[in-house]
Amino acid sequence: MVAPAIAASGLAAQRILPAVVVVGAVSAVATYVKSQLQTESKTMDRYFAQYKDPRSEASRQRVFEGQQQLDPRRSVFNILGW
Repeated sequence: MVAPAIAASGLAAQRILPAVVVVGAVSAVATYVKSQLQTESKTMDRYFAQYKDPRSEASRQRVFEGQQQLDPRRSVFNILGW
C-alpha cells in the first residue's frame, strides 16, 4: 500500500529536481556575471575619471582636430554615447 505513494513522490522528485538544479545553476552564473560586470564598471569609471580634467580634454581636442570622423566619441559604433 505504501509503495504507490513512494513511487509517486519519487516520480515528482525526478521531474522537479532537474529543474531546481538548472534554475540554481543559471542563477549562480547570472550572479557571477553581474558581479564581474559591476567590478569592471567601477574599474573603468575610476580609470576614465583620471582623464576627465581640462588639460586632458584640451589634449584630446588637439589630437582629433580636423578629424571628426576618427573621434571615438562621435563614432557611429559608439552605442554607449547614443
